[in-house]
Amino acid sequence: MKFLRNLLAAILGCMIAFGIIMVMFVVFLGLVSNMEEGINIKENSILELRIQRPVKDYVGKTAGDPFDGFFEQSLGLDDIVQAIEVAVKDTDIKGISIPNNFIMAGLAQTQTIRKALSKFRESGKFVYAYADFYPQKDYYLASVADSIFLNPVGKMDFKGLSTEVLYFKDFQEKTGIKMEVVRHGKYKSAVEPFLSNEMSPENRTQIHELLESLWNSMLSDISEQRDISEGDLNVIADTLGARSPEFALKSGLIDSVLYFDQYEEKLAKASGLEHPDQLNYLSLEDYIGYAKTQEISSGRDKVAVIFAQGEIIYGEGGQDLIGQGIMNEALIKARDDKSVKAIVVRVNSPGGSALVSDIIWRQIELAKMKKPVVVSMGNMATSGGYYIASGADRIFAEPTTVTGSIGVFGTVPNVGQLTDDIGINAEQVGTNTNSVGYSIFEPMGDNFRTVVRQGVEDAYNTFLDRVSKGRGISIAKADSLAQGRVWSGVDAKRLGLVDELGTLKDAVAEAATLAELDDYRLKKYPRYKSGFERFMEDMGGASAKTYESIIEREVGLETYNIIKQIRTAMKQKGIQARMPFILNIK
Repeated sequence: MKFLRNLLAAILGCMIAFGIIMVMFVVFLGLVSNMEEGINIKENSILELRIQRPVKDYVGKTAGDPFDGFFEQSLGLDDIVQAIEVAVKDTDIKGISIPNNFIMAGLAQTQTIRKALSKFRESGKFVYAYADFYPQKDYYLASVADSIFLNPVGKMDFKGLSTEVLYFKDFQEKTGIKMEVVRHGKYKSAVEPFLSNEMSPENRTQIHELLESLWNSMLSDISEQRDISEGDLNVIADTLGARSPEFALKSGLIDSVLYFDQYEEKLAKASGLEHPDQLNYLSLEDYIGYAKTQEISSGRDKVAVIFAQGEIIYGEGGQDLIGQGIMNEALIKARDDKSVKAIVVRVNSPGGSALVSDIIWRQIELAKMKKPVVVSMGNMATSGGYYIASGADRIFAEPTTVTGSIGVFGTVPNVGQLTDDIGINAEQVGTNTNSVGYSIFEPMGDNFRTVVRQGVEDAYNTFLDRVSKGRGISIAKADSLAQGRVWSGVDAKRLGLVDELGTLKDAVAEAATLAELDDYRLKKYPRYKSGFERFMEDMGGASAKTYESIIEREVGLETYNIIKQIRTAMKQKGIQARMPFILNIK
């Protein structure tokens, strides 16, 4: 029996080793092929802006990475924008085509790409867009184009923004698994789904006003480019006046109804070519590799850009999580690097641990003592994300950024009802009055709840103090803007929670101005593990993401999202400064 077990183990080990060798061989062949061929940019090329992978603000890849593109599952927003900026001056690039995308980017990220495309058009080069189906976000991106085309039997989604919030009170009562909650802030509804079966008036008010502000920002951009009033755009949305190609054409949202071969004829003509067969398409991902080798600026002085993206957790952190480990290391390196004259912190986070938020806030305060620090907000900089940003010298947000949510809460899971129902009894023994603390098998006692509530109040007051001093306003004023309420970038600017509306590039320019720099280069932090390094780690065993993908495939996306929300809540430790709800805007 032992012999068979050892034999099977040896066979399995050989199979894993053989698999790794085969993967490495394929990678090697790909690398050799890339090195031999390089990126061939022909005359009269068209850059094809096909974005079919999730977009993150930053993926941490560098020019010359031999494994670039092999294992990375995301595209960096910074890389996309740089590619478009390089294409402006590239004489071989005649224009940009935006084909079907189903873009996996946040609204603020989409707005940033749209602004880069607008600058590209201003250079005199063309931007055309074509789709078989336009979701709202994809149309918003495409609306920057000189001409927009739709398949004759295609569809367009243009109906306004909406979102949906799940509530779990009945689920908790039926399963016996519940969340014990202590919160501060009448708008702090991150825990509302565990306390109620329906949306509170306060939460409905803030979500409606947030969606209105985001929608109005989108309408403003579309109106300017398509020369349709915002009022008329709302009528089109209310009446579903773009639901068919014919309606979309009559409403002025598109320029023509064409099949793709006819679209290619338009591209050929715009490129000065006689026939579509002469078209030279260049993929965005290939061009990103080329653009990374092109220095937009060659100054000796540097502006450091530190990316903080994902939930805030206690620990090292990584590409999808903000931890005090890599964040503090990056801030200290940028602070002590004499060639770095200013720092920009790019925040894209729904928040998380209040403790870690304060630890990072402190490092930003220390950095400010030596050089200017500017914050740029991405899709979201709420709760702990705003906590990190609050002390910066200047704060920039996109009009479609979701920010604010100044408030805190504490949650602890409880399975007391479940264990009672299935016949399990937990008994505790301790040496002192409070030595046992809290048990998930017993209802939360008054003493423990009082301690947690005091912690929540202390964290909230500290949060208010950080905002008050950072924004130069009174505690009372900060409190009036807080209570956990979320705001759009437009409203945050009006209320003084941010200083300017603009992109990461605008924030970098402001940091350079504060540091009195005329010419400078960017230095990006932190350095994440490469896709290849993560792949090799996963080869040692099935990764969590592999298991998650299996679960999602088996139960379906909607059910999986419910499971993920419950699991996230159950895993929260300590007092949280977190986005007040999960928003899937559509």
